[in-house]
Amino acid sequence: MFNKNKYQICRNIISKELANFLFNYLRMKKQTFYSLKRLNINNKLLGFDGDEQAPGSYSCYSDIAMETLLAATNETLEKKTKLKLSPTYTYTRLYKNGDILKKHKDRFSCEISGTLNLGGDMWPIYLENTKGKEIKVELNAGDALLYSGTILPHWRKPFEGYMCGQVFLHYNNKATKGWDKNLYDDRPHLGYPFKRETT
Repeated sequence: MFNKNKYQICRNIISKELANFLFNYLRMKKQTFYSLKRLNINNKLLGFDGDEQAPGSYSCYSDIAMETLLAATNETLEKKTKLKLSPTYTYTRLYKNGDILKKHKDRFSCEISGTLNLGGDMWPIYLENTKGKEIKVELNAGDALLYSGTILPHWRKPFEGYMCGQVFLHYNNKATKGWDKNLYDDRPHLGYPFKRETT
């Protein structure tokens, strides 16, 4: 299914209990990030205030718990997609009321991506399939949407709920030229908090 459509909905990739644990972990991490920010204490390793795609949303690159999840779900997602996957990195966001995700395609490290719902209020993700049709996908906690991030545009409309937690699990396809030169998003290992050029 994935190879034909370039996307696939996967229910219950992780249990609702694990999703809820990670959602609450992320909420506590966000709270700590903003507490340290108010005290003018360096909080760079805890995340940052949004990015170009989702301005104002609490975000985190390469959280160690999420990177552990990336490695743990690798085999399951290989079976779902029938691809050999090389994990690159994770990216986590806690969205709040009014947030958006701008329509975009991804960079090479997100060649095969999974957006995994950790919890909060329902917030559909949209993608444009290979025929240009808009597809709306609703995910419950523990569900994931796998998609070709470099091929299919994807976005979210303004969030009407209170809070929504997502982790993005990113992989390269081992059949794609250059995957072996992009191990772990050009980092020494999973969990490392920066890409090489930012260290």
